[in-house]
Amino acid sequence: MTTTFDFGNGPVPAHQHPNGGGWVADTATVADTAYVGRDAQVSGYAFVSDNAQVYGNAQVYGNARVVGNAQVSGYAFVSDNAWVSGNARVSDDARVSDDAWVTDNARVVGNAQVSGNAWVYGNARVFDIAHTNPATPAHLLLHTPADCRSDPPTSHSSAPPMIS
Repeated sequence: MTTTFDFGNGPVPAHQHPNGGGWVADTATVADTAYVGRDAQVSGYAFVSDNAQVYGNAQVYGNARVVGNAQVSGYAFVSDNAWVSGNARVSDDARVSDDAWVTDNARVVGNAQVSGNAWVYGNARVFDIAHTNPATPAHLLLHTPADCRSDPPTSHSSAPPMIS
């Protein structure tokens, strides 16, 4: 008997992860050392390894990767070919998609969206309702001490670098 779960596009073969009980599509790969919380989902060809954690109502899908000690929580989505690695955190209602990378100690929180070819790394923070622009042909690199947010910063006025 095959167990199925509906990740939103109809039922697919799936199982509950032994470490946390969250649903994992049989096409996805999740290491036994990783944690997938009871209400979290990993589907498509997503890959979660090492000590990574996906919990709350978070979803990782497509060809997305969550590795190292990274955490995806709340109602956050990591999708497409995005990577979250190192000690990075994606939480609340944040979205990381396309070919974006969030790594090191970076944080993407609130309603922030990181997409396109953006890289968020170091101790960077992307929060509130900030968006990176996937239509921009250049790569957006956010790193220490840059912040990207919806309101003008009060402590400094420099914008994150745009590097082609």
